[in-house]
Amino acid sequence: MPPRDPKVLVSEVSVTFESHGRSVVALDRISLQAQAGEFLCIVGPSGSGKSTLLRVLAGLVRQSAGEVRIQADHPGTPLTAMVFQEHALLPWRTVRDNVTFGLENRGIGRAAQETRAREMLAMVGLARFARHYPHQLSGGMKQRVGIARALANDPEVLLMDEPLAALDAQTRTIMQEELLRIWATLGKTVVYVTHSLEEALLLGDRVVLLTARPGRVSEVYPVDLGRPRGLEVRASPAYGALLEKIWSRLREEVVRAIADDRGSEEIGA
Repeated sequence: MPPRDPKVLVSEVSVTFESHGRSVVALDRISLQAQAGEFLCIVGPSGSGKSTLLRVLAGLVRQSAGEVRIQADHPGTPLTAMVFQEHALLPWRTVRDNVTFGLENRGIGRAAQETRAREMLAMVGLARFARHYPHQLSGGMKQRVGIARALANDPEVLLMDEPLAALDAQTRTIMQEELLRIWATLGKTVVYVTHSLEEALLLGDRVVLLTARPGRVSEVYPVDLGRPRGLEVRASPAYGALLEKIWSRLREEVVRAIADDRGSEEIGA
């Protein structure tokens, strides 16, 4: 059987910003790909361009060079939907109306909106809260609404930018399990940015490590820890060995990023 075309293809992508009269290279010739149904995690030190890369995939930032291709298997549905670190819910709209926001903008009929909202709120365990407002929800519940809103549009690729970073440790653990369940149920292609290497190994099929600025692909690590995967995987020797292997390389990039930041401060002093 011939190999499948990748669902997401990033080829030699660079992004340069203008800042205080000088050019800053955020991403430098990034190349990577994700297969259909893959959970691809991206890690790297602060400032490595992880979020910028997601915004390029979402069409929110235009690359300075290179090519991005997302394979469209279902014409008429959005190529991507994004879940941010902050839930970004509209406070004047109910949970249900937040979930249907994208559908309304696409001109989807009211009956179809209602059906989709019910399905997605049931998927994230919030069916009973459809008429609540964001201020009535906990942080974890707000992020579930954000995930439901993204999924309601049935995107080809789900982009997630540290969606659990603002949650407390216990809620974050529960949400990690929920994400695994939702992903296993829907089979979506996910590109997931996180600062947590432990989270990347729990969730991902592969982990892409970016260098300190400018962001380049340093290594891509397969996560051969089996599926279905739960929190118990953290007790396995294979998990510990892979964590140590990636962290030793990631640590080098974090140290380099800190040194670069200190150097920039001294130059600007």
